[in-house]
Amino acid sequence: MSRENLLTTTLVELADTLVTEFDALDFMHTLTQRSVELLEADAAGVILVDPRGRLQVMASTHHQAQVLEVFQIQNDEGPCQECCRTGQPLVNLDLDEVAERWPRFRAAAREAGFQSTHAVPMRLRDQVIGALNLFCAERSELSPDDLSLAQAMADIATIGLLQERLVREQELLSEQLQNALNSRVLVEQAKGVLAQRASLGIDEAFELMRSHSRRSRRPLTEVARAVIHDEIDATTMHG
Repeated sequence: MSRENLLTTTLVELADTLVTEFDALDFMHTLTQRSVELLEADAAGVILVDPRGRLQVMASTHHQAQVLEVFQIQNDEGPCQECCRTGQPLVNLDLDEVAERWPRFRAAAREAGFQSTHAVPMRLRDQVIGALNLFCAERSELSPDDLSLAQAMADIATIGLLQERLVREQELLSEQLQNALNSRVLVEQAKGVLAQRASLGIDEAFELMRSHSRRSRRPLTEVARAVIHDEIDATTMHG
C-alpha cells in the first residue's frame, strides 16, 4: 500500500468511532501502529489522562515502548509526560541532548535501544487528554509536514475519543432519564393503591410513603414497590 493510500485509510479509521462495535483500546493501538508506519518511527505509545487526572499507558506498539511510557509516569520525567502537562509538542529530541533535562528517562530510553523521540499532544482546544510518543532507534527529525501529520492524527483521534465518550454519556443520561420515568410511574401507581387501601387523599398517600422512605432509609421506589405488592400497609408506615 502506498503512503498516500495508507494515510487515507488511517484518517478514515481514526474518524470512524460511531460504530456499534467501537473498541477504544483497539482504536488507540491503531493510532500507534499507523504512526509508526507513516512517520518512520520504530515504536509508539499513547498515554491518556484518566478521570482522576492521572496518566495511564493505554497502547504501545512494542514492549520497550510500553516500559518507557510507564517509566515516564512513575518518574514524572520525559517528553510524553511533559507533553501531557503543557499541551505542547516536543519533537526532534536527540537523547544525548536531553541528558540534563531527563537523565533517568534518557538512560532508560538508551538502554531500550532508542536514540531520539517525539511527543505530540492529544488535545481539543484547551483540553489535553493525553499524548502520542514516538521512539526512534536512530537520530530522527520530523519535517514540518511530518509534524503536521502527527498532530493531525493525534487531533483526529482525540476528537474521535471525545465524541465516543459523549455518545456513551448521552446514552447513560438517556438510561438514567428512563429509569427516573419508570420510577415515577411506579410511585404514581403506589400512591393510588395506598390511597384506596387507607382511604387517603393522593397527596396524603405520597407524603406517607415519602416520610416512611426517609425514616426507614429505603429508596422511595422500593417503598412504592412494597406498597403495590401489599408488603407494607399504612399502619406500619405511620411508624
